[in-house]
Amino acid sequence: MSLLFTPLRLGSLEVPNRICCLPLYLAYPEPDNEVNSLVLDYYAEMADSGAGLVVVENVTVEPCGLGNPRTLLASDDRFVPGLSRLAETIRQRGVPSVLQVHHAGRYARRADRIAPSPIETWGVTPRAMDDSDVERVGAAFASSARRAKEAGFDAVELHGGTGYLLAQFLSPRTNLRTDGYGGDLANRMRFPLEVLAAVRDAVGEGYPVGYRFLADECVPGGLTLAETLPFAARLASAGVAYLSVMIGCYDCFASPHYLEQDRKERFMVPFAGAVRAAVPGVPVIAAGRIQRPETAEEVLAEGMADMVGLARVIFADPLWPRKARGEIAEPINPCTPTCSLCTRRIIAQRPAYCGRWPAERRERFLERVGG
Repeated sequence: MSLLFTPLRLGSLEVPNRICCLPLYLAYPEPDNEVNSLVLDYYAEMADSGAGLVVVENVTVEPCGLGNPRTLLASDDRFVPGLSRLAETIRQRGVPSVLQVHHAGRYARRADRIAPSPIETWGVTPRAMDDSDVERVGAAFASSARRAKEAGFDAVELHGGTGYLLAQFLSPRTNLRTDGYGGDLANRMRFPLEVLAAVRDAVGEGYPVGYRFLADECVPGGLTLAETLPFAARLASAGVAYLSVMIGCYDCFASPHYLEQDRKERFMVPFAGAVRAAVPGVPVIAAGRIQRPETAEEVLAEGMADMVGLARVIFADPLWPRKARGEIAEPINPCTPTCSLCTRRIIAQRPAYCGRWPAERRERFLERVGG
């Protein structure tokens, strides 16, 4: 692994190797939206994995943006002590950490959900955001990023993936506005660019701000590279520290075509390669079921990405990076492509576990969370 374990700079942040523990929603917080022992133990394990960077998932900027009641919030200063414990848990293990700030928009599991346009989602039509909503949500992203820095995280990541609020403004499918935030691509990218600018102002010069980047929605009429590559260029010129590339949204995840692609190794990598070619000089993280260290090395050697991101793969085997480096001789325990246990648990609003874990570990976990 000649490339996988070389260092890399993400803006002012130096990471020791090219493996990123991607943000993976697991429904570990309680509905009080605070950091708890389950969250701390999970991220301690991820920081001990040997990955060069750990990204904490879906920390929501205001309550009406919660995609699930069991999600962390950063909407108030009262959440900073818990987030500080989380950042310190990762820092103690010598690994850089990133807090991903998030708003679900029309995908929020709330009666008061908001969105760029009133498009029915899961049987509920969200309220279209007015000018005061746009201003408030932008300020909420900025305040949450400030709290991330105050809590001790080394960087912050804007969640523009999975079809969430920032992507909803960008997509011609979900943004039907006729004001300055809708219409052509220049207007549709206005809100996420304003959020990036507000966040950068809030955290100050030199503090890295990354972006979880939706390259293709994988639905008819949705975002494709024809529009996301120009957006990537705008993010690059606005000073984004990195782009973490993914594809797909909730409207496609259950489709036969997406499910077939999701079972293939490195299925998102071509999109990361296209983004990297469009924004030379901005580090790109590739995702998409990168199961084997040899595959990860190939992705880097081919110039498709600067880092590889692991989500379900490292959840299945938290020792993946150390095994890839040769520190542990046991074979990697792979994520099963046809398994959906973790997803089914999350849909049921229960803390997720992996069917590939040893039986004893699964039993301890279920006893801990009450089944």
